[in-house]
Amino acid sequence: MATEPPAYTLAELMVTAAAREISDGEVVFVGMRLPLLGFLLAKSTHAPQAVGIYELGIMRNTVAPEPILTMGDLPNFHRALWLSDMADMMGLLQKGEVDASFIGGAQVDRYGNLNTTYVSHDQATETRMPGSGGACDLASLAKRHIIIMKHEKRRFVPRVDYITSPGYGEGPGWRQRVGLPRGGPAAVITTLGVLRFDIDSREMMLTALHPGITLATVLKNTGWPLRIDSQLTVTPVPTQAELRKLREFDPQGFWTAD
Repeated sequence: MATEPPAYTLAELMVTAAAREISDGEVVFVGMRLPLLGFLLAKSTHAPQAVGIYELGIMRNTVAPEPILTMGDLPNFHRALWLSDMADMMGLLQKGEVDASFIGGAQVDRYGNLNTTYVSHDQATETRMPGSGGACDLASLAKRHIIIMKHEKRRFVPRVDYITSPGYGEGPGWRQRVGLPRGGPAAVITTLGVLRFDIDSREMMLTALHPGITLATVLKNTGWPLRIDSQLTVTPVPTQAELRKLREFDPQGFWTAD
């Protein structure tokens, strides 16, 4: 007799997809919100040897002993591998020792460039945003980065108004030409699906739809003629084991409730 698939929220699906981007033994620059949980889930399931580093100066090779809502919560300090400062964490990026990082943005374009600086509404007005923080460093210096953001047409634009965090710039060879020796976006996990980048054109393409999402919905919410992978799949749903772990890390659904 077939069993019913586990019930899950969209955020739990996205966290699970993010966790699956982490391989065992990797050094991961862990972001806030969903990436915070994604690292914990990966660490407690398929990537037990992964190491997490956090911008405020924490390095961990174990899961925090109690649930955390931010990287600065006290359980994240408990028996950490290294308690240092931001300069040391950014130094690891500069040395090329970070395998993967997670970032988001207000806008993303077809080449994975991210904008968190300002959005132009017309020639006279614009909306200012927080700016880079460490996001430009993560996008420039990690061996790869994963983007997590809401999938809306106003966010998925043909060309970002300002490149805060570089993706593949104008296409193939751009990163090398501007002096970025490694890296680039590897995946974009959105509220509608998962997108990756063509190895030749460096253009974003849809590789998986989330369960229940139609291709028409994704195209409607993308601001350019989006490329579709010939092997388009459906995002695997979280397993019961993954959901059980995830709900241990976020028991009140602070980040993962609908």
